[in-house]
Formats: sequence, C-alpha cells, structure tokens
Amino acid sequence: MSLKAVVICSALAALRLARTAHAAQPGGAEPVPAQPMRDLVWGKLNFLHTTDTHGWHGGHLQEPQYSADWGDYVSFAEHMRKKADKDGVDLLLVDTGDRVEGNGLYDGSHPKGKYYYDIYREQDVDIICTGNHELYIASTADAEHQLTVPNFKENYVASNLDYIDPKSGERMPLAQRYRKFQTKNQKLDIVAFGFLFDFTGNANNTVVQPVRETVREQWFQDAIREEADVFVVIGHVGVRMPEFKTIFNAIRKQNPLTPILFFGGHVHIRDAISYDSRSFAVASGRYFETIGWMSVDGELARTALSQDDADAGFSFHRRYIDNNLLGLQHHTGLDAATFPTEHGRNVSAFITKAREALDLDYAFGCAPKTLWMSRSPYPGDNSIYSWLEKEVLPDVATNPDRNDMPRLVIVNTGAIRFDIFKGAFTRDTTYIVSPFLSAMTHIPDVPYRMARKVIELLNTAGKIMESAPMDNRFMATPEQLAIHESILYEAPVLSDSFLDAAQQKPLGGGSVVDGGRPRLTEGYTTRDDIGLDGDDTVHAPVNFYVVPNCVQAEVEFPSDGEPETVDLVFLDFIAPWVLMALRLLGGEYSGEDVQLYVEGTFTDLMAGWIEKNWPRHC
Repeated sequence: MSLKAVVICSALAALRLARTAHAAQPGGAEPVPAQPMRDLVWGKLNFLHTTDTHGWHGGHLQEPQYSADWGDYVSFAEHMRKKADKDGVDLLLVDTGDRVEGNGLYDGSHPKGKYYYDIYREQDVDIICTGNHELYIASTADAEHQLTVPNFKENYVASNLDYIDPKSGERMPLAQRYRKFQTKNQKLDIVAFGFLFDFTGNANNTVVQPVRETVREQWFQDAIREEADVFVVIGHVGVRMPEFKTIFNAIRKQNPLTPILFFGGHVHIRDAISYDSRSFAVASGRYFETIGWMSVDGELARTALSQDDADAGFSFHRRYIDNNLLGLQHHTGLDAATFPTEHGRNVSAFITKAREALDLDYAFGCAPKTLWMSRSPYPGDNSIYSWLEKEVLPDVATNPDRNDMPRLVIVNTGAIRFDIFKGAFTRDTTYIVSPFLSAMTHIPDVPYRMARKVIELLNTAGKIMESAPMDNRFMATPEQLAIHESILYEAPVLSDSFLDAAQQKPLGGGSVVDGGRPRLTEGYTTRDDIGLDGDDTVHAPVNFYVVPNCVQAEVEFPSDGEPETVDLVFLDFIAPWVLMALRLLGGEYSGEDVQLYVEGTFTDLMAGWIEKNWPRHC
C-alpha cells in the first residue's frame, strides 16, 4: 500500500486527529522533559544528519528521550527549512546509510522492507549514500538499487560502489559517482561524494572499490577540480577511520582553502573531529536516537585570497540532537499544537498502520528485568551476554542426533544489537535485539585441547588473518570500534552558573532537585575533539563496559574431567574467524567441515526460548 493511499483513508484521518498533541507511536513512552538544553547555532550553511537508523523509524517505544518517529522528523525538517528560507541561509539533509536491519518495521515483513521504503522516502534528503547493511544480502542490495536509488534520484551518490544487474550481468555504478548542485538561497556551489568504507562482506551482486583506488580514478580527479564553494563528503565511514583521511588528503591537495565537510557513521557513536582549520567531520549516533546538526559560517567561497583571509571569521558548530519530541519542539520554537505538519502526521499514521499490519506488539513473553549490552559489566547478572551464556545457549543449541555430545557454543557479541528492557518482549523486540538471519552451525568431534583455545583467539588475537582483511573487532558491536579508535566518553563538567541558568528556562516542566536545579536524565555525555558541549540535552552519564568479541557456553560436559572431543557450535557469521583460529591451533578444517547444527535463525531460537521460559503477561 502506498503512502498516498493511506493519506486519503478516512480511518487514518481520524487517527491523525486523535494524535494531534503528539506523534509518538501508540504504546510508546511519552517524551521526557529534557533540560538543560543547548540551542542550535545557525550559520550560512547548515545540515541535519541521520545515520545507522537501522529501521527505527517508528522511534524508541520504550525510551522516552528517543521516542519521536520519522513523521516527527519530517515535521522538524519542514520547520527548519522554513526558518532557513526566512533567514536567507541554506539547510541540507544528509543520510549516511545502514537504514535497514535492526527493527521490526523493516525486518518483520515478507519481503523485508515492505513498508519501510515508502516510509523513508517521505523525508526530503538532499544527499544519501549506502551502508554495509544494505549490501550483506543480495536481495537487500537489489531493493536498494530498485527502490531507494529511484526514490532519491540525483540525490543518491555512490562514489565507490557498483551494482551487477542480475539479468544482464552488467556492472554499473549503483548511483551517480558525485553530485554537483547549487544551494537554494545563497547559490553556493556544492560538490558532494558518497562513500562506503573498504567493506568486504558484501553480496556478489555488488562491488565495493577500496577508497585509495577510487581517489586515483580520473572521474574523481576531475570532480575535485570542479568549481566548488564547499566539498561535502558523506560516507558510511567512521570519522576516525583511514578512508576519510585518504579522501581529505586527495581533495585538499587540489583545493588548499575550500571548506570540506564530512558526515560519517558506521561505528554508532556521536563524534566530531577537525582535519584542518577548514575541514570538519561529524558522526551522528545510531538507531534514530540522534539527529546530527552541523553549521558553518564565515568565508565559504573559493575566492579567498590567503589562508588568513579564509580563516577570518570562519566557524563550525555541531550538536547531537536527542530524538525527543519535546526537544524538537524546543529547537523550532513550537509546541504540541503547532509542531506537527500535515505531512509529518501522515507519515506517523502510516507507521502506525504498518506496525499493526506486522503485529509488532505481539508479546512472546515478559522480561523479568532489564538486560544490558554495555551498561552493566560482563560477566554479571544484568548482562545480556551472561544471560545468553547461562540460560539461552545451553537450551537452544540442541541437535537430536548429537545431544549427548559435549559442545562449546560460541556467539559473537555483535549478534546482539540492543538491550532488553523489563516488560513485554514483543515481535518487534526480537528484531531489535537480533535482526540477523544467522544460523547455528558446527564442526563435529573437534579435539577439546584445540577447541577450548578458540574463544581466546577470537577475543584476544587481533588480526588473526594476515592474508585477508578479517579484523576480530568486527565480531563485536560497532560501538566498540570507537574504543579501539581511542574515542572516550566522559561527562562534561557543568558549571554552577550553567545549571542555575538552566533553572530559568526549563523545557517541558521537568522535575528538579534541591536548590531548584534540573534533575538530569541519563543519556549521552559526549566528549569529541571539538569539546564537551555537543549534546543538545545535558545528561547524567551512563556506564559503558567493554565486552569480549565472543561469549561461550559449555553444554553437556562431564561432571569430572575433560571431554576428549567436542562439537564446536557457532553462528555461521563467524565461521571464517573460527576456521582461521582452528588452523592457527593446528587443525586442518575448511568450510566443507561446517554443518548446520539446528534449524532456524538465532533470532527465532531466542524468541522461542523466551516464549517457553518467560511469563506471557507482565
């Protein structure tokens, strides 16, 4: 069903009227009053940025500070564009990929994305590129080529990504290599690129060219010689990863003074960095928790005579905007009655209808407590990985023909994508927690003296393959890539004067503590290279604990002594790492030795365990 058809549906029209006060999805948490707030700083050229949304376009139903939905973002962007037009400045929207896999709104349909593509297209994005999750499965890459690229036409940029037509076998750019356009109000000439990091796990109907090769191609060398007031590089790339530095060096060599603005993603964090005095890069988090903001002011034109002239008055600002409806209203100066636009309400209504059609609120069981990925230490009673290790894996890793065999069951921590909150564990939750199609495979009768050392290699051996790019870090969560890149999260030190001032301008009438100061909600407290003031909402910090790349359960082990051999059971995603670890330990195993161990995806097995073991009703 198209969105236009939904808009004229009388039932949905009634639903929109009932939800005028707020557009958060039915059953979702009411937005939490957020204070103190840091305002946005506007410049001549401004950007809103999303990345790694992973299907969360219905918002976070269990987390009030991130509960705004895609319709709210549509309304927000429309108001912000009006403000830009009124002030004679420019506003562009960018998205840097990984829009799929991670939420029932995308994963819960057959085929996947049945509703998502129509929902996402309703946002007017000016520059958009691909993430690695659009490429893991051939059918997903097909849909990206057949749906998303046409939906955004000339706004879609694929600088180092090719698509192979399944019928003709022809290899072609997924989309145009770069885009040159002029901004609406100031008529700035923009040359924009869209990159993906040097990804090697893509399906065989796509080709990712290494960035270092792409920047040497003639089309790229011609593009960076175009007359441009600003170069904009969007990419599914961590802002501290080498690919962006390679692109920066190539552009800067040819354009000593032209501003170069980078928008990154992939590692699921809020971050900002400056490569030189006229180049900045921003990453805007994950899962539609964050809407990034970048503004640039001062001398943007390519006609600056010297470095001093170029830097005079030149400034850059960034904010990480919580996807909180009350915060979005604050930044637009509107309230519950005036904030939702007709277009935004229509998108929210369509999301509601899609969620109902997919039965995403169906509950498999009730989680007795919250289980954390990184906000509680592993091992520990509140760790989702300890829960898997002790309760789930021993029960679901069963094969009727080999149940009497001792086995080591290994799951990579990256197979889990989100926390489990106390309360209903729904059909939506299964995809939120583990959206992948990973199956449990095994190698039978591995000598235990060898098998027991595999987990240690997976967790500590770094790059265990020298002949291929198989970094062990990619078995863990994307967020932990930031740990390896030395990105630190620390709570900013807030002055008494700042907190006292915040008392004068509360947002939404939030609660206060002694002395009239605001009670801070828990959330991101970001330290980046620009400073400590990036988050639009001042939060109380949350803990972040590092977890291993993989966890392991021992099943059917003898009560005394050690088994001579074991079945080595693991998710198929990590098979290449497991096989290399075995080779390093002296085992001669290949992909032919890997066999399916149990029918069904890991996600289905986990949902089945919950349905059997947790109470049905909360």
